[in-house]
Amino acid sequence: MAIIETNALTYTYPGAAKPSIQDVSLSIEKGKFVILTGPSGCGKTTLCRCFNGLIPHFYSGELKGELRVAGLNVSEHPIYEMAKQVGLVFQNPENQLFALSVEKDVAFGLENLGMLRDEMKKRVDWALQMTDIEELRERAPHELSGGQQQRVAIASVLAMQPEIMIFDEPTSFLDPLGAQKIFEVINDLKNKLGVTVILVEHRLDLAAKYADQVIIMDAGKIVLDGEPREIFNSEKAWLLGVGIPKAVRLWNMLQENGLILGEVPVSSEEATRYLREVLKR
Repeated sequence: MAIIETNALTYTYPGAAKPSIQDVSLSIEKGKFVILTGPSGCGKTTLCRCFNGLIPHFYSGELKGELRVAGLNVSEHPIYEMAKQVGLVFQNPENQLFALSVEKDVAFGLENLGMLRDEMKKRVDWALQMTDIEELRERAPHELSGGQQQRVAIASVLAMQPEIMIFDEPTSFLDPLGAQKIFEVINDLKNKLGVTVILVEHRLDLAAKYADQVIIMDAGKIVLDGEPREIFNSEKAWLLGVGIPKAVRLWNMLQENGLILGEVPVSSEEATRYLREVLKR
């Protein structure tokens, strides 16, 4: 069952000469892990702003086409209603954290919904536990590391218990180890809670193995949409210059040199396992 559906979705910011996204038609199934990628400025963030209602309710401009999220026509439902369905984790967690303690930051969205205190406490405790930051409850967010701040930002969105969680390049300020830990947290939430994950990301080496679907945008349009193995191994993806996982690049080099190795791996773990099998033959 599709939880997000768009048809010929087009949006132009006020005063812009051309649309930021144009004729976008896609379908995302409930409970899937989707990677949304493409060159900088291709419209990824704009599309995500449509999903959570910031467009058209906060950003003015011209929106055309059809968009339904969690069964709701986004144009007809205000942001506070869409926030119950869609959570957005920003690229820089510092833009999302402002309270004097982690606990208060996680509770902020719930307070705005007017939730009862006992239920709010349960939600906050649960979100802190799910993101493994219970011991940071009383800490000030500005004292935390980048990875810890990102977990707090995820917890603050998770406490709202949305059906869809959107992550806009959540690891751009982290080293590879920190990025890997964040991807593991996101994938764990998807598996345990059944939430739909949309990850806007350029660092595909670490994220590709979690994806069920990959969508590539260019110049405001969707140019590729499908299963990760098929998309990353397509000539069009290579020509666009997106961050093809190194495992895929390695596999293609080996095949070009006469080694027929079968299915293309999308992660270093898969590539290592396949190579070991080949060496045993």
